[in-house]
Amino acid sequence: MENNLYHRPPRKRFRLFEKDRPWLNVLLFVLTFFSIFYFGINWSVSYIFSDSINQGTLDVSMSDILSNRQVLTMSFFYSVVLISILLAHEMGHYLMSRRYGIDATLPFFIPFPSIIGTLGAYIRIRSPISQKKQLFDIGIAGPLSGFVLALPALIYGVSRSKVVPFFQQEDSFIIGDPLIMKFLGLIFFKGIPSSHPIVLHPLAFAGWVGMLVTSFNLCPAGQLDGGHIAYVILGKKALNLGRILLMIFILMGFFFWFGWFVWAGLIGLLGLKHPRIMDEYNPLSKKRKVLALIVLVIFILSFIPAPIFGWSFFDFLQKIFMP
Repeated sequence: MENNLYHRPPRKRFRLFEKDRPWLNVLLFVLTFFSIFYFGINWSVSYIFSDSINQGTLDVSMSDILSNRQVLTMSFFYSVVLISILLAHEMGHYLMSRRYGIDATLPFFIPFPSIIGTLGAYIRIRSPISQKKQLFDIGIAGPLSGFVLALPALIYGVSRSKVVPFFQQEDSFIIGDPLIMKFLGLIFFKGIPSSHPIVLHPLAFAGWVGMLVTSFNLCPAGQLDGGHIAYVILGKKALNLGRILLMIFILMGFFFWFGWFVWAGLIGLLGLKHPRIMDEYNPLSKKRKVLALIVLVIFILSFIPAPIFGWSFFDFLQKIFMP
């Protein structure tokens, strides 16, 4: 008798990551570079013409800015340094994945009209990670690689930054300092009153962004790099740590920076529960335990509770109801 059972055709799936498309990676890289370059012009102009801006005497058109060799040169180096930091982070993950024979995509960069010109970059790992050492090494390789490039950029940039007393500019905003930046300030601006604003050199801002990206990714929650590391060290207990951190981010959104709401939502969307690995109960090597302590110190030094001052939930309410 003929079998007349109906077989539903398979659903079409989103196949962007199932096949390598190097042209797409290159295109996004180039677009992101120009996006970073364009928005980096603002940082170069603020630094180069800081005295004129402070005195209210700056009178240049966009054509003057785009034809200024110093502005373009500084913006170019800012773009090169920042995209190198982001690339180093993602290539750390990618190359470590390749070392263990784990299938992963090349980095995808995301151009975006923001103060830094990008939303960062990411890779997608397409094959399962089964061993503890693999998960740890892949998770830690990105933040360490990015930090190694961000630190010298931050040191050099802070050393070249300017102190401008009584800087008054309606369109300016104040960024928060990670601990490592506060230490550098004590070295390079010793004896200068804390009330005097500092106009960052563009490379200092590139290093600042690198620190921000590093601290974001080292947050010990869910599918973040820090979440992978926490799972390797704490096992199932890492889930509780992630839940606590998620609540802390929500509270920080009210008091420090509205972006913590977005970050908490992204972590929740990706999921707090970590996929299990085969050797979950095997002890971690001493070498990797030392590396875990190092990245913990890096996380503490690079973490910024309020990346931009005055952008908390309560600050927005105050602007709405008490303009």
